[in-house]
Amino acid sequence: MAQRPQSLKNHGRIIPVYHLVAGPIFFANLFWSAYRAITQPSGPTVFTLLLAIAFVILFFCARIFALRVQDRVIRLEMRLRMRELLPPDLQPRINEFTAGQLVALRFASDGELPALARQVLEQRMNNRKAIKQLVKEWQADHLRA
Repeated sequence: MAQRPQSLKNHGRIIPVYHLVAGPIFFANLFWSAYRAITQPSGPTVFTLLLAIAFVILFFCARIFALRVQDRVIRLEMRLRMRELLPPDLQPRINEFTAGQLVALRFASDGELPALARQVLEQRMNNRKAIKQLVKEWQADHLRA
């Protein structure tokens, strides 16, 4: 199946079973458990509320952990890519890029990456969205978490 063209406007990813099914179920369970613990306080209802809180924490942590690992892989990939594409004067500065800058720059084409990298370093740009807005020739990333 062909994937739709990706851009700044549509590159965010919603995982339906995670965001639209599991998330609402966890939150409904949290509210229901809180209601029961308040209206019918007992050991089991309080314990059920604690489990519901743990499930919501787990829901957020699972996503955060996956995104953190993805960012680390992107950082490594971008450093390797930059070693091939950046001019000699920027080569020694590759380690100056923050993970956030590298994540934002990953959408830049090979042709525009050197100029954008220089601009990000010279202007000390740290806002991911602002960096992504500078990308003219968007390179899709359909394998992200």
